[in-house]
Amino acid sequence: MELHVATRKGLFTVRPDDKDPVSTPSFLGDPVTSVLHDRRDGTLYAALDLGHFGRKLHRSEDGGATWTELASPAFDKKEGDADGPSVSLIWTLEPGGDDQPGRLWAGTIPGALFRSDDRGDSWRLVQSLWDLPERQNWFGGGYDEPGIHSILVDPRDSTNVVCGISCGGVVASSDDGENWRQTGHGFRADYFPPERKDDPSIQDPHRMQACPSQPDTVWCQHHTAVFKSTDRGDNWTELTEARPSAFGFAVAAHPSDPDTAWFVPGIKDERRVPVDGKFVVSRTRDGGRSFDVLDTGLPAEPSFDLVYRHALDIDPSGECLAMGSTTGNLWFSDNGGDDWRLISNFLPPVYQVRFA
Repeated sequence: MELHVATRKGLFTVRPDDKDPVSTPSFLGDPVTSVLHDRRDGTLYAALDLGHFGRKLHRSEDGGATWTELASPAFDKKEGDADGPSVSLIWTLEPGGDDQPGRLWAGTIPGALFRSDDRGDSWRLVQSLWDLPERQNWFGGGYDEPGIHSILVDPRDSTNVVCGISCGGVVASSDDGENWRQTGHGFRADYFPPERKDDPSIQDPHRMQACPSQPDTVWCQHHTAVFKSTDRGDNWTELTEARPSAFGFAVAAHPSDPDTAWFVPGIKDERRVPVDGKFVVSRTRDGGRSFDVLDTGLPAEPSFDLVYRHALDIDPSGECLAMGSTTGNLWFSDNGGDDWRLISNFLPPVYQVRFA
């Protein structure tokens, strides 16, 4: 078993059962903002944020032993247009469907979606989403500009694509990105005046994950609460039993059981630490009617760990989970989160964890 762990100081390969589980990093010292292991052909992709040197994208055909730099998603610049938009972060990378060899999607800050049909050799902006009228209402959450962090490709029909935006709610396309509609009805934004809190275009879904075997079931960790959709993200129901809090960033959906999902709760807004200093994972196994609080093997209080949107992942079996924190801790569970084992407590801050 192998994990890819993207951090502020490089990309690590982790084999949880090895005596020395953590590899020497690729891109040592560089922030790796997103990693993708494409199960269709085994290719590994890594997105980097090099500050003044720009956003970079790399591809590996040999599990990370060697890398090739690719074109990076970017806006076309018109002559003399020095003030046009530019990509400040490649926030997420996702593969297209099994019937779309070479297709990749990239979600960025500002809130743009890019598509490649040649394994990342070239990219084009999905102009139809950039021009969506509701986009005028989008705004930044933790960042100054809105960003696309969740991209769900329907395994039954890869032309159905759903995206989550902070802060812009949920958008969906049923024609491979040619047309888009604002969805996400049922969310509430407590950070807006009451008369606008239900507006779907100003919502802040922190992360969305669909159950692969029943992809109409989608789980969302929203800024305000935990939500669930049973119609692929068009409409959402708040899960009021989430505990010890309804705030967090990460969510993992069970690959075959649509009633099971995991979350990492915390205190929101300016604090962003575990509730009462006790780091836990919450899990529902009954569709959100109740939640278990899992803490065996996790640090007792006080803890200051926060798990980012992409730093919790589950393997295809549904038994193994891994998560990394902002304080460089990495945990692994092989029994659905009942017990956790610390793999490393010396990593740089973790941006993403992904099973190979």
